[in-house]
Amino acid sequence: MKERFLPIGTVVLLKGGKKEVMITSYCIFPTKVQKPNGDKVEGGPKMFEYGGCLFPEGIIDSNMACAFNHSQIEKIIYLGYESDQQKELSKVLNAGYENYKSKYENGSAT
Repeated sequence: MKERFLPIGTVVLLKGGKKEVMITSYCIFPTKVQKPNGDKVEGGPKMFEYGGCLFPEGIIDSNMACAFNHSQIEKIIYLGYESDQQKELSKVLNAGYENYKSKYENGSAT
């Protein structure tokens, strides 16, 4: 699969998913992390590569937003708009993501 940080607007199907999800953001820090069945995810703060919403419905309610990582993508249904700016942002995000994620999840990010 392509490298992380697909363009905003990309529509994907997540592994085990039944509904398509559209990427709406990068590097998100959800405050309420729970599994699809409603069970709370244990552990400290989490940072995810993508934020998304159901497609085609969009963001109807902020509680329906989802967070996921590139490794959870089963299939790319539609690739969002790619531009030179988006490609540059993807390079920047890829270069620093793991370091910042580690700092954030360990409580040392500033």
